[in-house]
Amino acid sequence: MKFGHFDDQNKEYVITSPRTPLPWINYLGCENFFSLVSNTCGGYSFYKDAKLLRLTRYRYNNVPYDSNGHYYYIKDGDTIWNPGWMPSKTELDSYECRHGMGYSVFTGIKNGLMAQLTDFVPMGSTCEINKLTLKNTSDKKKVFSVFSYVEFCLWNAMDDMTNFQRNFSTGEVEIHAGGSQLFHKTEYRERRNHYAVYAVNASVDGFDTDRDSFLGAYGENSAPSVVVNDQSKNSVASGWAPVGSHHLKVALEPGEEKTYIFVLGYVENPVNEKWVGRAEDGIINRAPADALLARFDTTEKADAALAELKAYWDKLLGHFTIASSEEKLDRMVNVWHQYQCMVTFNMSRSASYFESGIGRGMGFRDSCQDLLGFVHLIPDRARERILDIAATQFEDGSAYHQYQPLTKKGNADIGSGFNDDPLWLIAAAAAYIKETGDYSILDESTPYDSDPSKATDFMEHLRRSFNYTINHLGPHGLPQIGRADWNDCLNLNCFSEEPGESFQTFGPSEGPNAESVFIAGMFVKYGKDYVKICRHKGLCDEADTAQKAIKQMEKTVMDAGWDGEWYLRAYDHYKHKIGSKECEDGKIFIEPQGFCVIAEIGKDEGL
Repeated sequence: MKFGHFDDQNKEYVITSPRTPLPWINYLGCENFFSLVSNTCGGYSFYKDAKLLRLTRYRYNNVPYDSNGHYYYIKDGDTIWNPGWMPSKTELDSYECRHGMGYSVFTGIKNGLMAQLTDFVPMGSTCEINKLTLKNTSDKKKVFSVFSYVEFCLWNAMDDMTNFQRNFSTGEVEIHAGGSQLFHKTEYRERRNHYAVYAVNASVDGFDTDRDSFLGAYGENSAPSVVVNDQSKNSVASGWAPVGSHHLKVALEPGEEKTYIFVLGYVENPVNEKWVGRAEDGIINRAPADALLARFDTTEKADAALAELKAYWDKLLGHFTIASSEEKLDRMVNVWHQYQCMVTFNMSRSASYFESGIGRGMGFRDSCQDLLGFVHLIPDRARERILDIAATQFEDGSAYHQYQPLTKKGNADIGSGFNDDPLWLIAAAAAYIKETGDYSILDESTPYDSDPSKATDFMEHLRRSFNYTINHLGPHGLPQIGRADWNDCLNLNCFSEEPGESFQTFGPSEGPNAESVFIAGMFVKYGKDYVKICRHKGLCDEADTAQKAIKQMEKTVMDAGWDGEWYLRAYDHYKHKIGSKECEDGKIFIEPQGFCVIAEIGKDEGL
């Protein structure tokens, strides 16, 4: 079954059925504010960190799929429907979703009424814009209601899902402009200087901020009580689950259309400017929110912001283009691959529909790898990212496997000991220097474990990365795998007899026997880049020493890692071969093949 097609002229993917095999999502945001949106308007928003500053809730492993999003319900007579089909799942007369560069457009038609929702995160702002256009395509006047809906997360997404004793007591809101502006200020009084605002640029006929009031007792997103009854309750959340919902009553003559601009924003105040008047009165300083909303309070302003976003992407993707006789190659290289690379730069693996954003943060290895795909697009930001990554490294050259994007500190809950991580830092640095010629990065003072008192120049970080592999060799002279290499599922060192213990944090990662042929290939490939960096720095003796270590590793791989026809996968804790034709699991694993070939190990021997 065909679910959509590419629109090359507009750089969009057009989805023509809401019933895709899984939610097909777009990643909105280029700087600090991000939203994930599916082809049925599911998703969530956050500021900088999907765990620590989550604005809205999303439910993972849910039934039905893709539960919770930024929804707009249309109550037209007895019919309730959504422009993106979910969550009411009312059959539409027409449906289309266009995922573009940093924006998505949903168009639904039902009973002579068209609703088009344009969703994007504008440049230079900490908000998401939803532009909702309603048009009467029938020959009769239409009178109907529109209800917006978001469910607020209580900021820390992990705590939000687990600490119910506290969470059901802390929800707080403020309502302003007659309900057009809904402020989520949970914990603002106690320990936060930020809040969220959800607003529409029109007078409203009602509002709700309490989830139970909106949904009704035992209610659900598909048929909220307020929508079914066509009447908001003007509820004010105090504890329990705060939400944001506006009620608009709309009348359209045949052919008439109206547009509304909804803004979901994140606002921070300096600590000494949190309040209007006395702190004990509890009135938040809304001045920065007013300024934010004023930037997008008309259709013309929202359209201008969308045009600016599109121009940004056109310029960014224009840095590198190809022209060939194969349109599919041009399409993927010129648009979609580069777009994907920028998304991974913005979020690493910290947030997706398969990663909750709660347990990961930014990957040390992941973020270094991602640089290879976008360093030519944004070299200045790539430089900054490399130094951020290096600052989480340990003094011995090893690294936290992940770090939180908000704090830029290593994530101890995930741990360390993934022994390919240090070499990825050399890969990233080499890619940056090759692209820019900027060797000054090597002189940047860079901390270890986010502790400025332990800082050295960045060159020393690379040196310790290189030497970490040399200092961690196994019985065959191959690099110790630690907890795992790139194929994290291959865990050869860390064992547990207790359910729930993670190999990422349990057991000795420094096990002396398990060895990785993949890391050996990495060491040879990126070691050659390290040698060139040393020579450019005038460190000729160090370069010669490193070159000897690389040659020795090549020989070791051929002696201990070559199986006669392919490269072994690894040696396990018991010194047994993995991925050998001599054993039952004899298979060709792509990781060691790829890197050993790229590193040209065995080339001189004709292999």
